[in-house]
Amino acid sequence: MGVGTGCQSLQVTATTDRPKVSLRQFWADLPTPGRWLLSTVAIQTLGRGLTLPFTVIYIHEVRGIGLGTAGTLLALIAVVALLVTGPGGSLTDRLGARRMLIAGTSAQLVGCTILAFATTVPMFVAGFVLLGFNFGVSWPAFNALIASVVSGQLRQQYFGVNFALVNLGIGLGGVVGGLFVDVNEPMTFTWIFLADALSMLVPLGLLLGPLRHVHGRAERPADAPTVGYLDLLRRPPVLWLTFITFLCTFIGYGQIESGFPAFSRQVGEVSTQVIGFAFAVNTLVIVALQFTVLKAVTGRRRTRGLLVMVALWVVSWLILAAAGFGPETMLAAVAVVAFMGVFGLGEIFMQIAIPAITNDMADDHIRGRANAVNAGAFQGGAILGPIVSGLLLEHDLPVAFIATMLGGLVVMAVAVRFLERQLTPAENGVTAG
Repeated sequence: MGVGTGCQSLQVTATTDRPKVSLRQFWADLPTPGRWLLSTVAIQTLGRGLTLPFTVIYIHEVRGIGLGTAGTLLALIAVVALLVTGPGGSLTDRLGARRMLIAGTSAQLVGCTILAFATTVPMFVAGFVLLGFNFGVSWPAFNALIASVVSGQLRQQYFGVNFALVNLGIGLGGVVGGLFVDVNEPMTFTWIFLADALSMLVPLGLLLGPLRHVHGRAERPADAPTVGYLDLLRRPPVLWLTFITFLCTFIGYGQIESGFPAFSRQVGEVSTQVIGFAFAVNTLVIVALQFTVLKAVTGRRRTRGLLVMVALWVVSWLILAAAGFGPETMLAAVAVVAFMGVFGLGEIFMQIAIPAITNDMADDHIRGRANAVNAGAFQGGAILGPIVSGLLLEHDLPVAFIATMLGGLVVMAVAVRFLERQLTPAENGVTAG
């Protein structure tokens, strides 16, 4: 990753009492394992970017499977992930994050290989089950590994920069995929899924090589009580954050792989190239503005950043709705691309806030379970999101689809205000003056 120049070091000014953030100082403060993790993130996610925007198109238009079934198949990833997230979080605390990441990444490699040649529903089921296993165990494991490497404000910055690099890889993959795939040439889809499988060799090499000594596990203190998932969910801030994460996924990420491309194709009638370009714009916004947003939010309440995200997402869904007023026109193409740009800006605020709050609320020895709770909420939204969008769009109800997204955002804004009342200043990212 590139290192910024001409920036000030991390410091506290007399006028704001908030730390100033610079890429140079951030990189200098990172321990070696943290640098290894960041320096390969974009390469790891390039393969995911090749397939993410086009999976529902592959299932429906290339393999001839109904859109409703396609949405349900995509939801299967989240169903499996939800089932394994709880055990995965516990095993992360017991065995270490590194071992769980190796297991999950291996499953992803095999799953993508199966999807490359899938032509029937059972084959897609097999591939998506393996992908779901990876997502379920890797989310809590990866966040726990990061949290074991960095702490404090550096941790919040790490989550933000990591998110930008993830999107860089996915965005570049989306551009390449959009230019390469052709619904009239099924083999082009086979190649992108094989490329996704091969990209998993990068994290496997990292975990088996330079990071082989970073286990990501903390022993439970002798005087610490045993904490289970129900104990975590009885804590009001954990419960509110879990609900907010669920809504974020249902309205956001649960739609990016299903509802958004389906709406764009069926209602806006745009090409796969436009969809690929939209993902590229999303990436450009996130990569270009990530550190600007980090500077703006560091030392301020993370919940206020979540409210900014809600406002931006409301605007983005209204923009996408405009695509329905001019199908197969420049208006539709501009609306689809603009949606992903505004949506991406909102994503930055979310990905800075939610992982940081989750890990700042958790003790070291329960970090895997704390991240598993958050991951479970994410998977729950990812289950319901594709099912709802698939059914609504299959029954030609695009207005109801947009209205559902906007209604969910109103509920989310209320939930964020309740969460804010439950967090300590440190958990909410407020820097002491």
